[in-house]
Parts: sequence; structure tokens; C-alpha cells
Amino acid sequence: MMHLHRNRKSGSARAVAAAPLGHICAPTRSPIHHRMSSSPPFAADIIATAPAAGLPAPAFSPLYQQIKGLILQSLQVGEWKPGEAIPSEMELAARFGVSQGTVRKAIDELAGENLLLRRQGKGTFVSTHAEQHVQYRFLRLTPDSGDASTEGPAERRIIDCRSVRASAEVARGLGLRAGESVIQARRVLSFHGEPTILEDLWLPGTAFKGLTALQMSDYPGPTYAMLELEFGVRMVRANEKIRAVLPDAEQAALLRVPLHTPLLSVARTSYTYNDVPMELRRGLYRTDSHHYRNELA
Repeated sequence: MMHLHRNRKSGSARAVAAAPLGHICAPTRSPIHHRMSSSPPFAADIIATAPAAGLPAPAFSPLYQQIKGLILQSLQVGEWKPGEAIPSEMELAARFGVSQGTVRKAIDELAGENLLLRRQGKGTFVSTHAEQHVQYRFLRLTPDSGDASTEGPAERRIIDCRSVRASAEVARGLGLRAGESVIQARRVLSFHGEPTILEDLWLPGTAFKGLTALQMSDYPGPTYAMLELEFGVRMVRANEKIRAVLPDAEQAALLRVPLHTPLLSVARTSYTYNDVPMELRRGLYRTDSHHYRNELA
């Protein structure tokens, strides 16, 4: 086991070898491939691997970053569910054997990343896609008049939803092996009866086993909220690649546009905690009545 010693000048922590204690907890990563200890570790129980001869020693990690990592582990294994309150700063400080200020700094970063939500006088809660103010966080297509919240939810038509074997490209994007099971879905989203978005989605089959077209069409809120509620997987961030394309005949027919109509192609990879990819999404957007809006700060 390693104990953490604080550097007086930098405030950073470094690991120093100590005699082994009863339990060990080391961070792991998985696509719901994670299998982690259920025992909450103290900050001093974080394991550091000694560098091999001739290799540089690992960089120091600030103590609050280590606490942030431990809180992320608890979120990842579902100790605190979306929408639930996490323990108070005082309780977490006692649990991890650090000061409240260190815990507060870790929570501030997680709140800044939209993983936790502070509520004045009530505490800190796990963020959820069911919250009204985050429902449109991942939807950047905005009507030319008004905004997404005033336009109302899209009408969903699920064309296909089935379990298939992952192609090499899909497997690579989801961190799987080619041939592993994935859920493949295709749907059309319409606003005021006008088909606006055509989407193809791929989700890891193990994490979303049993997902049906009925679930996707009948859930009244955002799809990410449904995946969070029904399968315990929360999408926390996404990467997107955008380009202009022309549709093929099938795509044009589903969106009810002529073949020569330019469309916006949005290729998205969505991640859950600890950057585990959980969704590939390929969308074609009509832009004759909507535009893609992104706010840069």
C-alpha cells in the first residue's frame, strides 16, 4: 500500500510505500466493463505503481484530483444514482480522510463538468438528463424562430431497433471487439409533423440488453434520460464531427427532401463516466427551418 504525503510547497501529494493493509482499491476502467471494489477507499489507500528501473517517476497528482477520481468511481459503479443526493462535504471528508476544503474543490470541478449539481440549502446531487435545464444540453439543432425548449419535444418514429454484431468500425468506436453484440436503431425525429432528423444509433449490447423500439418511442422525455432510468447509464459528454453531405435515396425519402438537398451530417460519440464510450450516433439534419447552434465560451 502507499500513503499520500503532501509537498509543503506545491500542495501536491505523492505516494510512499507502506506495509500492506487489509483492503486495496485501485481505479479500473470499463465500458460497463468495469468491475470495482465495493469498499470505499481512503485517499491514503490509492495505489501507486513503482516505476521500472530507468523510467521517470509518475507526476504528482493534487490531492483534490485524487478525491475527484474516487467520487467518480462511486458514480461509475452506481453508489449514488442520477438525481440522488451525495453525502455532505463533511461526510466525504471523513470517509476519505481529507479536509472539507479538498472535498469542496473536487466537487466544484465535478459540478463544473455537469456531473454534479449543487442546490442551495439542499445539498449536492448527481446530475440527471431528467432535469429540465439539461434536457437540451446535447441537442444543438434549434428552430429558426424560437428555441428548442419552446418548440417542444420531437415526435419519434422508430424504424428499426435490433441486436446485431458490431462491425469493425462500430466496435472500434465503442471500445468493443468486432462481432460483439450491439443494439442498432434507426429513427426519424419530426417537429410539427415535418421530418427533421434521421438518426442511426449503436449501443453496447451488454449494457443495454433488452432495449426495445417501444421503449424508445414511448418514453416521454429525452432518450438519454430513458437510458439513464432504465439501464443506469448516464451520458456525461460527447464528441461530434460535422460536415455537409447529400442524402442517398433512402435517406431523402425518410426526410421527405429531394436527392440534391444538402444536409448536415453529425457524427457523435457519447461517453459515460471515466470516458467510457456508450453510444455512436450518426444524424442527418435538415436545415431549411432549423440551424445548428453552438455557444463558445
